[in-house]
Amino acid sequence: MKKVAVVLSGCGFLDGAEIQESVVTLLALERAGVRSICAAPDIDQHHTINHLTSEAHDHAKRNVLAESARIARGEIIPLENLKIADVDAVIFPGGFGAAKNLCTLAFDGPACKIIDEVKRVILETLGAKKPLGVICIAPAMAARAVKGTKYSLKVTIGNDAGTAGAIEAMGSKHVECAVDDIVFDKANKVVSTPAYMLGPSVAPVAAGIEKLVAKVVSLI
Repeated sequence: MKKVAVVLSGCGFLDGAEIQESVVTLLALERAGVRSICAAPDIDQHHTINHLTSEAHDHAKRNVLAESARIARGEIIPLENLKIADVDAVIFPGGFGAAKNLCTLAFDGPACKIIDEVKRVILETLGAKKPLGVICIAPAMAARAVKGTKYSLKVTIGNDAGTAGAIEAMGSKHVECAVDDIVFDKANKVVSTPAYMLGPSVAPVAAGIEKLVAKVVSLI
């Protein structure tokens, strides 16, 4: 059976992985006959957001791996234990966790830092010529991972000028795209879709993610 790693960044779009994007990804993979292996870094998330009020509670400590386990129903491994040799592809759902916990894009823009394990997973996936799917804000995180390397990605986050500019500033190329469509970087086997960078609701977001998953699976 084909195996695809789904890398999560917490639970909740304001401070972790976008739940609907993550669930649609897992559902599309299962429907395609693919086994999902969920993974997340075992680190503290940057901060905790009250999703009812959008207020930050910096004193409320939460762990990215433990929070991601909510989405994965407990079936998840630390990202450091994810071996690219053991999977056929990797997909990163979006949510602000990708830009706050996996890297610091939300705070530092193109000058952001990225955690070592995320960079390792992305570069090892590209190096093994295995498909990489990046959803919502995750394409900008991928652009940071390859900054200064031999890779330059072609990705989309929809049409947000600021984030598109950050991607270009980090050395990759941004392509505008509708919410229900994908951009395929054939040279690097990278597939991206805007998802909730554009929205406006789960149906069109799901249409784009389902296309992304289908393309990723077809490339295995």
